[in-house]
Amino acid sequence: MKNFGKRFGVMSSLGVTMGHFFDTYIVDLVKGRKRYWTPEGIEARRQADTEGIFTIQYPEEQLPVPEEFRVLPFLVYDEGENGEKNLRCTACGICAKVCPPQCIWIYRATDPVTGKPSPHPAEFHIDMDICMNCGFCAEYCPFDAIKMDHDFELASYTRGESHLYGLDKLMKPVSYYESIRPVNASREAAARAEKARPKA
Repeated sequence: MKNFGKRFGVMSSLGVTMGHFFDTYIVDLVKGRKRYWTPEGIEARRQADTEGIFTIQYPEEQLPVPEEFRVLPFLVYDEGENGEKNLRCTACGICAKVCPPQCIWIYRATDPVTGKPSPHPAEFHIDMDICMNCGFCAEYCPFDAIKMDHDFELASYTRGESHLYGLDKLMKPVSYYESIRPVNASREAAARAEKARPKA
């Protein structure tokens, strides 16, 4: 009886697979190629009640990334009138302190005239091989200077320096942040505007 149960389970599973296989051709005849290479087709294949093929042909097709999806941190900068990049980061070091795997290193800049520390990072490094994508750095940053990115296609054939990100790789404009996280960006902008509003 045990063998019969196992065989029945295998045959039942194969039946589901074969059902999807034949349904694919039927649905293709009805809906045509609109099921592929379009956002509507990808969304249709994500549903639990989809018929026929439901796999996404990665990398040609990609699932839409949810707004709260997080991969690696990046530094936000505001673009000035003359095109300068004004980093929000003040090199306070809170992100490095709260980082569980301790993969963030910050070196504060020094004012060339006075020789005193300046509220800007001279160097900012994140070791992406160590980063655990927890988002603590972005959550604890008091200046909204560090955010979590959506870019997950970071595989390479080398390790070491290629995965040690400096300011050149970490800096991204606020417009990029607004494009990947529009809801969060608008909420933060409203909060900043409310805070800047003069008290009555």
